[in-house]
Order: sequence, then structure tokens, then C-alpha cells
Amino acid sequence: MNQLLLLKSTDGSDVEWSKEVKGNMYDMIVEGFQLLSRWTARIWEQCAWKFSRPCKDASPSFSDYEKVVRYNYSAEERKALVELVSYIKSVGSMMQRCDTLVADALWETIHSEVQDFVQNTLATMLRTTFRKKKDLSRILSDMRTLSADWMANTNKSESELQSSQHGGEESKANIFYPRAVAPTAAQVHCLQFLIYEVVSGGNLRRPGGLFGNSGSEIPVNDLKQLETFFYKLGFFLHILDYSATVATLTDLGFLWFREFYLESSRVIQFPIECSLPWMLVDCVLESPNSGLLESVLMPFDIYNDSAQQALVLLKQRFLYDEIEAEVDHCFDIFVTKLCETIFTYYKSWAASELLDPSFLFASDNAEKYAVQPIRLNMLLKITRVKLLGRMINLRSLITERMNKVFRENIEFLFGRFECQDLCAIVELEKLLDVLKHSHELLSRDLSVDSFSLMLNEMQENISLVSFSSRLASQIWSEMQSDFLPNFILCNTTQRFIRSSRTVPVQKPSVPSVKPSFYCGTQDLNSAHQSFARLHSGFFGIPHMFSVVRLLGSRSLPWLIRALLDHISNKITLLEPMITGLQDSLPKSIGLLPFDGGVTGCVRLVKEHLNWETKSELKAEVLHGIKEIGSVLYWMGLLDIVLREKDSMDFMQTAPWLGLLPGADGQIATSQDGGDSPVVSLFKSTAAAMVSYPGCPSPTSFHIMSKQAEAADLLYKANLNTGSVLEYALAFTSAALDKYCNKWSAAPKTGFIDITISKDFYRIYSGLQIVRSNLPHPFHFSRCLIT
Repeated sequence: MNQLLLLKSTDGSDVEWSKEVKGNMYDMIVEGFQLLSRWTARIWEQCAWKFSRPCKDASPSFSDYEKVVRYNYSAEERKALVELVSYIKSVGSMMQRCDTLVADALWETIHSEVQDFVQNTLATMLRTTFRKKKDLSRILSDMRTLSADWMANTNKSESELQSSQHGGEESKANIFYPRAVAPTAAQVHCLQFLIYEVVSGGNLRRPGGLFGNSGSEIPVNDLKQLETFFYKLGFFLHILDYSATVATLTDLGFLWFREFYLESSRVIQFPIECSLPWMLVDCVLESPNSGLLESVLMPFDIYNDSAQQALVLLKQRFLYDEIEAEVDHCFDIFVTKLCETIFTYYKSWAASELLDPSFLFASDNAEKYAVQPIRLNMLLKITRVKLLGRMINLRSLITERMNKVFRENIEFLFGRFECQDLCAIVELEKLLDVLKHSHELLSRDLSVDSFSLMLNEMQENISLVSFSSRLASQIWSEMQSDFLPNFILCNTTQRFIRSSRTVPVQKPSVPSVKPSFYCGTQDLNSAHQSFARLHSGFFGIPHMFSVVRLLGSRSLPWLIRALLDHISNKITLLEPMITGLQDSLPKSIGLLPFDGGVTGCVRLVKEHLNWETKSELKAEVLHGIKEIGSVLYWMGLLDIVLREKDSMDFMQTAPWLGLLPGADGQIATSQDGGDSPVVSLFKSTAAAMVSYPGCPSPTSFHIMSKQAEAADLLYKANLNTGSVLEYALAFTSAALDKYCNKWSAAPKTGFIDITISKDFYRIYSGLQIVRSNLPHPFHFSRCLIT
């Protein structure tokens, strides 16, 4: 093919080399036709074999068509049939595309073969074998008159030309220049008929066949030459009708037709599971052999062939309508299944890359977490699929479907988190990271929507004035309903753990879904779930990092404000309860007698704490104090995480802003009142480009310089960030100021009066003493910060 392209682009090329190249192309086309014919014949033979031998092990309830098609092809046979159909369609498509390229070469070769035979071979026969056989000589002369192109013999004089036309004795081998003028079909048929007349002599029952040697007066060599050319003429007809020949050889529409079985089964239509073309498509999609996926579109060409037969050959519109309805249904299912395969592959690939290397190193069978590569990039580039005369943009359909699948996956992950407690925030972040990485991998081959856009859309956080995202609202709801009432603090590990006595919280069950919505495969799901289980029994620093990263700077302030409002509301709610406990205490409590011992002191304190009728009130106060303390400690963990994040951001931006560590931990600038490095860089670049004569747009560089100055101001303004814990403590102190006079009165004499029983520390100490003397000491364990 490359030689033919070179030949077309070269003027004055060597005649012999040109003839050799075009002859090789002719031989290759003939070989391709023979190959397509053998492959199509094999499919015809297998189809006939299957129809004549139905499946014997099928259930009696199956229809006859199901027995000969649906349950009569094994998995290996379907795979082999898919490969063979792919061979036929791919080779046929390649040959069809080369039609205009090889047409001239084929015509020149056929012209050369015909002219060589009628001008040289027949001339030799006329001078030797048929010289004294006038009837046969007349037929051979008619063949020459009918087919010879004497205009191509430009190397001979007029007298030589006339002599060669009459087959003179002194004629030499004619040399003619190639011409892209092929004989017509009528000429080919006439030549075949005349050769038949010469060989058979009109005897239709000639012994030994048409070209048999028995009883023939024609020498063996001449007979062999006539036989060879006779069969060549048969190929010429197919090659001259190139496009129709390729279409006929690649026509596999017979694999769809089943009207006989519809009549015998007395049904309107069979389900698509019984349709052989769809069975082949489904075999490719379900096959573990990823190499077949590149051939997934080939069986759909069977529908094109059957539709062509229905309209052109059979001229039956109802058959075309049946094919069209089945194609529409099958193609929708195909796009859905293909997108599931693509999504599962990229999800597994992302989950495999995000596995901890130490986990893989410690695993005994790390190979099972590896994902075998699949060549999907070529399939994702297909924009035109010809189906029943329509051009379908497969890439656009896959993009649309993948955008929908990503949104469904995000929705599922949020719904799953809403069915779990706050400790599942780490698992949610991990699954979102896997999904985001799979989106990055897919974006290399497909133009899907931005992941941040889809995430904000599913979080209902698209509006410019929306600061309460779906995730932030769920975290706050979970803290109100489960975390604050049922979790207690372990100060040693800085973790919140679930109390042994919890208030039951009704939550919906986790929805079931395919493994592709987690990490792709069961093995990868198990690996990532083992990591998630490490963080499922507590809430600590890792969970706080996940909260900060998932909420971001947009929704996190809203959550902080909601927690602070919760503290204020809780203090307001506790105020009358604490007043009720104060009223139950005696007006004055003196020092305990030293001579009573521990037992006597405890008995005296119990006599003062007359709270037997205040058990529910005591529990509510303990609950409220415990929740306020949990919120403040939660703020402390948040402050630790935010400070670490701010320190990392500062280390990344400080070199660009020209900041250095100064004395006493203060920040110093590296320039004396000048511009920061980032501003200086863009200003010098802008000045250099503007001074360059060939600068296309100097204004854009000035704009970049101004944007660098704006970025410098914004980043410097965010350096002095405050402490979330300090702000929370100040807010709590301000909320308590309204009740300080009730809970802690100032001493009248200026000295602390240890006999006053109305101060808050008396209430809190009484609650601790009551708790320590309970029969079951952990009755209020969920209510106190331990």
C-alpha cells in the first residue's frame, strides 16, 4: 500500500516497477477476497450445523429458537465467532476504504492481463495450433477483435499494427503501455463464451470436463493457457465490481433472521437474549478476556447487514422495523454495560494506585490487588458508529453516561455516610479520594465534567450564598443526635469513644450497591475496608483532618458557628436546672469536722445533698455539662489541625512572599520595603516582554503583573490567622457572663466565704460526689468528661 501511494505521488516512475507493484496489489486483493469468502463460508457452515442440531440438554420449556441459538453456543464458540466476525468486518472495512486508491491499479492489471492474452498468446496460437483450423481461427480472431486495445501499442508503426491485428507470421510479442481501462462485463462474458466454444466445440457432454485432455485436438500447453485465462476472467468480474463484492463477502445478516421460528413458535418476537448479534456483544462485555473489548462494536454490523437485506433484497418494511426496535434497545443496554465496565476498570485502577505501599509489601498475595491494563483509549475515541444509516457519537454517549455515574457514586457515598456515625468520615474521604483519582485517570481519555463541580452539585453547594453544604449539615446533625450524647473523651489518647451506655439512634440501613461504587473489585474493597476499620471505633485527629479537608474553608465556619450556638443554647437550657439544684442545698455549708473521719464526713455531705427528688434534673445537668466540654475539646482538636494546615500553607507561600523567620518567632521580610519575589518576578517578566519588538500582546503581561500584586496582598492578609479554640473559649465566657451573678456571687467582705453553698463549684462538686456514691459507678459515665 505504501508503494502504491509512492507510485501515485511520483511522476515518470519505472514501467516495470510500476507493473510489479500493481500486480502485487492485484494478487493481494484477490487473496483478500478469497480469505473473506472462506471466513464467511465457515460461519455459514457453523450456523447450518447449529440449526440442524439443536441443544439436547435444554429445558422442555425453551422454544425451538432458544435451543438452536441461545443454548446451543458455548462460551468458547461465542468467543471464536466474535473473533471471526471481527476479522471479516475489519478486513472488509479496510478493503472498502481502499477502493478509490487501488481502482486504477486493478484496472491496469486487468487491462494488461487481457491484452497480453489476446495480443500475444492468441497471436501465437493463431500462428501455430489453429493455423489450419479456420473455424477455431475465426473464433480466436473474434476474441482479439472484441477485446484487443490496439491504441495502447504506441511503439509500433501503422503497418506493424495492422500486421499484428491480423496475426501475421512475422509478428513479435507486442509491448503496450498500461492503461487504466478495464474490460466491460459484456466483454468478459463474451470472452468466457468464446473460450468455451473453442475448447468444447459445442459438445456440452465432453468427457473429462471442459478442460479435460481426453479426445481434445488442442495441445496441452494451449489448453492450460486457455483454462488459466478462463478462470481469471471469473475473478475479473468480481474485482471490477469491487464494492459490491466486498459487501457480499462481508454480509452476515443471515445470523439475525429467525422468521421461520417465529412462525413455528407462534410468538410475536423473541427476547433480545435469543438474538445472536446481541449474544456476541454481551459475550464481549462479560468476558474476562479484555482483548475482545476492542471488537465489541463489530457484531452491531450484523444488524446493518440484516437491515440492508430486509429493505433491498426482501423489500419487507416490517422486518426492518423489528431490526430497528431491537437495535435501539440493544444499543441502550450496550452503552450502559460498557460504561459500567469502563467505570469499574478506572475505579479499580485508582484504588490499586492509592493502596498503602507498606500494606502491599506485607501482603502475601499482593498480585490480586493489581489491575490488568485494558486498551480503552481507542474505544473512547470513537465518535462515529454507523448503525442503520445513522451516525452515532459513541464518545458523547459515554461522556454523558459517565457524568451520570460519577454523580450517582457521589450520591451513594453521601447516603452511605448518612447511615453511619461520625467515625465514618475517614472512610468517606478515602472513597472520595478513590473516586477523584479515577476521575483524573478517565479525564486523560474522556472530557467529563469537573469533579469539584460534581461534588459541589451533589453537596447542594453551588450557590454563591450557600455556606451550609449537605456534608456540613449531616456532620452537625450527627453531632447533635449521636456524637455529643453518646461519645465520651479519653484524654490520654485524645480520642472520643462511644460510651458503653448509649441512647439508641434510629438510622436507615446502608444501601446495597455494586462493588464498582466502592473500589471496583471485591479484593480492593476488602483492602480499603480493612484500613477504614482502623478508624471506625473512635473520633480523633485523623477524623478531624478529614472533616477539614472535606468541608474546606467554605462550610467549616458554618459548622463552627453552629457548635458555638449549641454551647450558648445549652447554657441557657441549663440555667434553670442549676438554679433548681441550688435551691435544694442548705443556705450555708461549713467546714467538715476533723474528728468525724472519712465516713463521718461523707455521711454529713450526703445529709446536705438533699437531691433524692432531683435525679432527672441531675442527669440533664450532667448531660449538658458533658456536651459543652465535648464541644470545647472538639474545638481544640480542630484548632490543632487548622494550625498544622496553616503552617504547611505558610511554608509553601513564604518564599514567594519574601518572608523569613525573625527574632522571638516573629515573621520578618527579606526585602526592605520593596516588592515580594513573586511581584518582582512578574514585573521583570512584563517589562522584558513589553520591550521585545515581537511581543504580540503587551497588555496581557501588565495584567499578570497586577494580578501578582493582588495575590501578594491576599496571601499576606491570611498570615495572621486566629485560634479557633481561643475564640470558642471567649464565646463561652461571654455566654456565661449573664449568669455569673447567679452562680458565683462576689464576697461582701472581700474574702472568699467558704460557707456559701450557692456557687457553681458547689453544684459541680455535689454532682461528682453523687456520681461516685452510686451503686453502679458508670451510670453517668457517658455524661462526664473523664
